[in-house]
Amino acid sequence: MEAQESFVSHLIELRDRLIKSVTAILVVFLCLMPWAGDVYDLLAMPMIATLPAGTKMIATGVITPFMVPIKVTLLAAFIGALPVVLYQAWAFVAPGLYAHEKKFALPLVVGTTLLFIAGIAFCYFFVFNTVFKFIAEFAPASITPAPDIEQYLSFVMTMFIAFGITFEVPIIVILLVRFGVVSIDKLTEARPYVIVGAFVIAAVVTPPDVVSQFMLALPMCLLFELGIVLARLIGKRESSGEETPATQTLAESAMDAELDRAEAESAQNRNRD
Repeated sequence: MEAQESFVSHLIELRDRLIKSVTAILVVFLCLMPWAGDVYDLLAMPMIATLPAGTKMIATGVITPFMVPIKVTLLAAFIGALPVVLYQAWAFVAPGLYAHEKKFALPLVVGTTLLFIAGIAFCYFFVFNTVFKFIAEFAPASITPAPDIEQYLSFVMTMFIAFGITFEVPIIVILLVRFGVVSIDKLTEARPYVIVGAFVIAAVVTPPDVVSQFMLALPMCLLFELGIVLARLIGKRESSGEETPATQTLAESAMDAELDRAEAESAQNRNRD
């Protein structure tokens, strides 16, 4: 009965956390709604800057000029409310974590979020400008490019997700090493395969041009090397004196065993008396 009540209380808390997260997103969304068109114009700026003078993007659907800015504004609202969403997620899982798990989980959540946003920023400010200029210079002079806003949004979302996940490579490497899935030496030996895999993934995810493929594969390789360096530094810090979760658990188990042994000896002494 107590287990059932505990499960129900967890569901109620999860519902409350989700409601608060969705409410925060909706509040930011409603605040941005009057400027939905401006939000899309900001997203489309890298493309507009490479189009011929006087050329604009087009909308082929009936409700596309309304729906696409709404989708972009909703995405911007989610990013704006992300601190609240992450706090609610952290507040839900924190009570069930040990002290050493809290010390590791909080930097992990913050680092993952910042790296994902950094990947989006790198894609928007650097990759888009380079790729769109390359495409505009390569296009024949006999055509006038007029991209569709819905297809542009789909392209942007794909690139944002690809670069956001790419920038999570250091976190993935650190987790693999920390939990003993693979050693740093094995990762170092696998470097040639990682480089080949990075270019294969870039060829599949990005548009079929060398520039965008190279600009995704190169950061992936560099971030892999960064992950190895960080994992090595964390390993040195832990081996220099800081207890890892595993050593903490072993120490606690040894202490419990010692206390049990002392209590057993004390009970035997009382029985003799």
